[in-house]
Amino acid sequence: MSIAHNAQDHDVVSKLRDAGLRPTRQRVALAELLYSKGNRHISAEGLHEEAILASVPVSLATVYNTLHQFTEAGLLREVAVEGTKTYFDTNTTEHHHFYFEDENRIVDIPDSDLSLINLPTPPEGTEISRVEVIVRVKKLGENTVLAV
Repeated sequence: MSIAHNAQDHDVVSKLRDAGLRPTRQRVALAELLYSKGNRHISAEGLHEEAILASVPVSLATVYNTLHQFTEAGLLREVAVEGTKTYFDTNTTEHHHFYFEDENRIVDIPDSDLSLINLPTPPEGTEISRVEVIVRVKKLGENTVLAV
């Protein structure tokens, strides 16, 4: 993979610098993979597989570290589905997700499809920093009858 040789690479380098991260070769290569396909959700293992296929020499540990650095810098949003399933979202705006249990994937819920009302009062000395809804879905079984 070419590093910092085209306009997209320059945008990635600027994005990293603007976030306060040094644009190392591995960070730039991983950022190119992350942001070249628009908004998406990806696991560390999925990004590592993409890196290997793109001939980016990087360990899984480095991918994890880089994803967490990007998250801390505000370039990604971490979405924890279960204790062992974490996805990284390139869309850092406030939004919610469907989690497809049968497919181990998440997709955004359109903003117009969900409204939150009557949030609880946070404990004294705290404030709500973010509300995140994950709606778990699975495919209907062949014998499932839908009520009409």
